Amino acid sequence: MSISVDNIQSLNDLRQFIHKTLCEKENLLEEQFTMSEMALRRRGRSCGLQFSINGPRSVRLGAIWASDSNMIYFYDARGERYAKVNLPNRVFMADEEAA
Repeated sequence: MSISVDNIQSLNDLRQFIHKTLCEKENLLEEQFTMSEMALRRRGRSCGLQFSINGPRSVRLGAIWASDSNMIYFYDARGERYAKVNLPNRVFMADEEAA
């Protein structure tokens, strides 16, 4: 099932969308590359998540979801931002995931 930006309602939908988008950028097979994530905090408060995929040949792709602005920023293997996506539906982080 393909997830579009309009269908993102939960953190799991967000994770699937980011994983698919990052893999498509470098033509990686989704099932062969896992994605890691790290909570981002500002002044002791959760403000988003950072996602990364380590591909072959030291390729590292990343994305940051800023929860306050509900934006996703995508970064290529050179660390340059190549896309900025505004999510139409607010996604909330559960308390245990924000810690």
